[in-house]
Amino acid sequence: MTVKAPNFSLEGKVVLVTGAARGIGRACALACAAAGADMIVGVRNVEAAADLVAELETTGRRVFAVTMDISDSRQISEAVAQSIQAFGKIDILVNNVGVAPGNLAELVEEKDVDQILNVNIKGTFLVTQAVARHMIEKKSGRIINISSQAGTVTLRGEAIYCMSKAAINHLTRCLAAEWAQHGITVNTVSPTFIWTDSTRPVLADQDFYDRTVGHIPLGRIGDTDDVVGAVVFLASPAAALVTGANLLVDGGWSVA
Repeated sequence: MTVKAPNFSLEGKVVLVTGAARGIGRACALACAAAGADMIVGVRNVEAAADLVAELETTGRRVFAVTMDISDSRQISEAVAQSIQAFGKIDILVNNVGVAPGNLAELVEEKDVDQILNVNIKGTFLVTQAVARHMIEKKSGRIINISSQAGTVTLRGEAIYCMSKAAINHLTRCLAAEWAQHGITVNTVSPTFIWTDSTRPVLADQDFYDRTVGHIPLGRIGDTDDVVGAVVFLASPAAALVTGANLLVDGGWSVA
């Protein structure tokens, strides 16, 4: 019996990453390019993403930046159409955009509920739907939703955010079941707290940092490298039989 090494290459694939300008989205874009994929980066401001495009181009891959505010359905449709026109296809979608204005449940304002649900659930679904229509036509595709451990565990002051991520986790399962017949896999990656520009100010609070690390059996805050490994795996041929899964990258928080 010949044993072959798993294939984690994305050579010849086209990947769309939403919210690619910074943090986990940026890291996902760079990792997918390093794995061989041509990249479409969905950002709110194309001009401001020039440094990301330049960095991606150093990998030798083709890169296309497209304006995509996922709270705007018209902009989603136009961005997906422009992306397909630019590269002829989208093989892999990484849904990374998410917002999390936190507050104790009794103090949450309606505008914050609307923002979280419109972006985290509605926007994610509409991007997925637009790309999946193309994937259904070509009978193949990979969809990876960046969720959060918040969809599995409880976080004080984040009730609406937790609700939105739990919804994404279940939407993933529903779409995985519905679109398997079209050769499309749908999976979720759910990180714990990750060091990014947006989390550093919060984690700079020593008391908050200590309490957070105390929940993580592996004893550390995650890095973007911890997340992108899971994303590249799910995007790659090595994960061909994986669909409807929620891959928790949480250092054991959810099982402690």
